[in-house]
Amino acid sequence: MTNPHSPEIYINRSIPKDSSIRGDFFRDQTAIIHSMPFRRLKHKTQVFFSPNNDHVCTRIEHVLHVATIGSTICKGLNNNGWGLNIEMAYAIGLGHDLGHSPFGHAGETALNKKLNADYKFIHEVHGLRVVDKLCNNGTGLNLTYGVRDGIINHNGEVIQQSLKPSQTINNLEIIKDRKSFPCSYEGCIVRISDKIAYLGRDIEDALIANFISIEDIPSEIREEVGETNGEIINNLVIDVIETSKTIDEIKLSDRMFEKVNILQKFNYKHIYGHPIILEYKQKGEKILEEIFDFLLDLHSEHGKDFDYYLKNPLTLIQHFGNYFQRYENVYESEGMVPKRLICDFIAGMTDGYALDAYNQIKIPRPIKFK
Repeated sequence: MTNPHSPEIYINRSIPKDSSIRGDFFRDQTAIIHSMPFRRLKHKTQVFFSPNNDHVCTRIEHVLHVATIGSTICKGLNNNGWGLNIEMAYAIGLGHDLGHSPFGHAGETALNKKLNADYKFIHEVHGLRVVDKLCNNGTGLNLTYGVRDGIINHNGEVIQQSLKPSQTINNLEIIKDRKSFPCSYEGCIVRISDKIAYLGRDIEDALIANFISIEDIPSEIREEVGETNGEIINNLVIDVIETSKTIDEIKLSDRMFEKVNILQKFNYKHIYGHPIILEYKQKGEKILEEIFDFLLDLHSEHGKDFDYYLKNPLTLIQHFGNYFQRYENVYESEGMVPKRLICDFIAGMTDGYALDAYNQIKIPRPIKFK
């Protein structure tokens, strides 16, 4: 099985690059890994806020899981006659969550509250903005079309039984929601790999946090899907390969799709809807909303007075001024919308930095005595 569009479309870049040694998609992988947004993923929430346990999943581990799961599915299908590009799938997996804000989906909710009707913060859409505009002082990472298309269309929110590539070429610049589908089979594979990656890992973390016990997991899940992250991933990956290998879709079997829905409902009830997670979600939203209001007032009063920002004793204000100055051309080209500037700045924060920023604006600095 091959992709529905010309191979040249997937490797197209805004600026041509010599990829004779590494190849186009391996080059994308290294560009993503060396980017600052990727490095910050190690301190961004997956489910559990700002964990102080090295064995609890953060966003960077999640994207690595997605990249390896997607690559494995590609390998399995290639063994059955498909012609998929494993390096492309791996690159999409690495980059798919670069648009996430601190505190996971709580951050997304908070930013949407502050943006109101101006525009929506959708992490998939913001991910494309990150790789195209908010890296390298506004020049972006210059990724291939295929990887960019996979990032903006990965849609991690809905579990679908089957996926097929879009038959038309997506105009990525006009996508503002989660309604479109990737143009490639590799993009579809990463989209389904996203769900495979988090379903089992979230259970593993919930066990570490004592939110649940093994006995709480429905017996049909433990017996037919697995009770450990490794078992769940393995069984779901094999199911996708076996179900998809002779058709033109990336698909879960009827039996496994039914179990996955049961598993997701269990996770929503016992993990994502757990009182502690809901309390942290509420607090995370409040923290980001207050930082947003503080920076919006600051910008309203001082505009482009970079001297004020950079000489301010608060490091939050210094960093905001530095960011604003470096990306001024980007925001000027878009009509200088303060809310967009502040949204982008906050979305790039790690959990720990957001907490530190909140402390700076809420807790008075200590008095220095002689």
